Amino acid sequence: MTSSPTIAIIGAGLAGCEAAWQLAQRQIPVTLYEMKPERFSPAHSNPDLAELVCSNSLRANRPTNAAGLLKEEMRTLGSLIMAAAEKTKVAAGNALAVDRQAFAREVTEKIESHPFITIIRQEITALPEAEIIIIASGPLTSDALCEALTPLTGERLHFYDATAPIVSAESIDYNIAFRANRYADASEVGDYINCPLNEEQYLKLIETIAEGDLIASRDFEEIKVFEGCMPIETMVHRGPLTLAFGPLKPKGLIDPRTRREAYATVQLRSENEAETMFNLVGFQTRLTFPWQERVIHLIPGLEKAEILRFGTMHRNTFIDAPKVLNQFFQHQQEKNVFFAGQISGVEGYPESTASGLIVGLQVAALTNKQDFLSFPETTALGALTSHIGNTHSKNFQPMNINFGLFPPLSGKKRRKRERLEAKAERARQDLKTWLATVAI
Repeated sequence: MTSSPTIAIIGAGLAGCEAAWQLAQRQIPVTLYEMKPERFSPAHSNPDLAELVCSNSLRANRPTNAAGLLKEEMRTLGSLIMAAAEKTKVAAGNALAVDRQAFAREVTEKIESHPFITIIRQEITALPEAEIIIIASGPLTSDALCEALTPLTGERLHFYDATAPIVSAESIDYNIAFRANRYADASEVGDYINCPLNEEQYLKLIETIAEGDLIASRDFEEIKVFEGCMPIETMVHRGPLTLAFGPLKPKGLIDPRTRREAYATVQLRSENEAETMFNLVGFQTRLTFPWQERVIHLIPGLEKAEILRFGTMHRNTFIDAPKVLNQFFQHQQEKNVFFAGQISGVEGYPESTASGLIVGLQVAALTNKQDFLSFPETTALGALTSHIGNTHSKNFQPMNINFGLFPPLSGKKRRKRERLEAKAERARQDLKTWLATVAI
């Protein structure tokens, strides 16, 4: 390539768009490269930017949850992705879920119309000539770009992620399925649709899942599945009650017909604002499509469900971040190179967005000849950077943000709820104090 933009960002997913936005909002020009629609990965189909492929949920929205706290901090710092998610959100109880088509369109329009962002739609197979490069190519980085990155990253690591099926709302049998949010008051209209199973139905379901045919892949000999997005067939093989104590746990879901909890419950979450589509929560799978259909139609309330999208399995690629990056997401040797998003070793939509926000702010500081930002380790943003820069990690794995990554509280012992509230409040106060001392 002959052009030499000051800052080049490879990949226009959540992280790439967020990084571009943070820089552009500070009147720093960026060139954003996106290979769609010239080429689509196996999991992508929408030519818009910031396409969500695994789930439409950005997880918990409560600040006493680590993911919710991370979102709150990003909103404080002017996150594009958080603003787009709020504008296109759909009902999902205490979670933040979006209409994924509307969400991608909103982000795309914001990026395309920004005067400091130039979008080039072509596949990148070698690093462009630029003063600063941000690599945000995502968990499905192409083989050609992976090869180009090998001198920077060393050995590539990978694991496998799975998407959940989606069914038509009008095909659900509401004589069996009921609306409710977990632990909510019975008078409250729930955001989730719940399909209750008795013991016999549950055992038949897991037996069918265990017998199911899997989609073949040449890489399945060395599958490394992320714990937070475990396929149902993998969970079933871990034990017959794994699903009942996992994504199918009935706790806090009272069937209005029996006035008690079922043996197990399959939950469905709205996929779009119009609530015409619902995805099966926690039902990520790599079963063949005919077998998925058999399994789904065994679920009470979904016997005649119209399946709008089957679950799929796809590769996720990430680097061994503590050996490659510092706590600023900057390459340890090539100081003009930064990584953001899932390829950097974070996991999840909020975390990918946060890494893009962090990198955008760090590159802005570098461009303006300012010191890098060191987020307080007591904040969610700080905990995330500490995980990436954890040089003591012997077997680095991507991880969702969680309070286990935060420093422990001092003083008296607290109950779990009080402990989470105290950590959230400490983070909120520390971020406020820190923001008053830095130039962002």
